[in-house]
Amino acid sequence: CTCSFLDTDRALVLLEEYCKKLKKPEEQQLKKAIRKVMGIFKSSLFQALLGSFAKKATRHGAVSQPSLPAAVAYDVLGCPKD
Repeated sequence: CTCSFLDTDRALVLLEEYCKKLKKPEEQQLKKAIRKVMGIFKSSLFQALLGSFAKKATRHGAVSQPSLPAAVAYDVLGCPKD
């Protein structure tokens, strides 16, 4: 299911935009943690697990929820979920 990969890309864009706003010294630890999460989202293992999860969800008819990466990005950024 390509929608999960597109959601991952969107999450990465949102997280990258947020990281650019973190400039204060006390925000650097948060920035480092977000970059670590971004690295996980980009990993081939995560992408494979996400693809497997999406296939199972599609088979069981549970596809209406946003992907895990998008949900995490929305939570971190405080964005409303569509």
